[in-house]
Amino acid sequence: MRILVIGAGGAVGRAIVAELAQRHDVVEAGRTRGAHRLDVRDLDDVRRLFAEAGTLDAVVMATGSVHFGPLGEMTAEQFRSGLDDKLMGQVNVVLAGQHRLADGGSFTLTSGILAEQPIREGADASTVNAALEGFVRAAAIELPRGLRINAVSPTVLAESMATYGPYFRGFEPAPAARVALAYSRSVEGAQTGQVYKVW
Repeated sequence: MRILVIGAGGAVGRAIVAELAQRHDVVEAGRTRGAHRLDVRDLDDVRRLFAEAGTLDAVVMATGSVHFGPLGEMTAEQFRSGLDDKLMGQVNVVLAGQHRLADGGSFTLTSGILAEQPIREGADASTVNAALEGFVRAAAIELPRGLRINAVSPTVLAESMATYGPYFRGFEPAPAARVALAYSRSVEGAQTGQVYKVW
């Protein structure tokens, strides 16, 4: 398969590329690194990427940022940053990519444990992750030509504990290599409308 990994330069993205590149042709893309550069918040930029990338059998999203901060101090702009980036960025990829992906191809999005296990200062992340999972379930029944869509919901990464550890007290982190297996399951499997939890 020819697989586009968006966010290939991050901790999860690098692990996904290492897993899938053993068996497939992986095309790397990202905001600042990769063979292709794009801003997923810009639908026209996403369309340009698909036009440049050529025939693809799968797209994996390993990107997206959200705002962490106390709800009582959060501004609408801060909250919207997660909606624009992690939520609409991934939705944009599906909206544009559904017309470009090969028949029977797949999308794999990234949500996260906070969709079901909220934490203090994580209201934006919980909202975005839950919305992404709802989108995956809904899109799965409408995508044409046998296209599939799933999400991976990881816990906090072991590699990210230095940054995010204070937010995730009591959570068991998962190494990126283990999280990457769930993306392989989505891309190389047959299911659709699923959320693969790596907790």
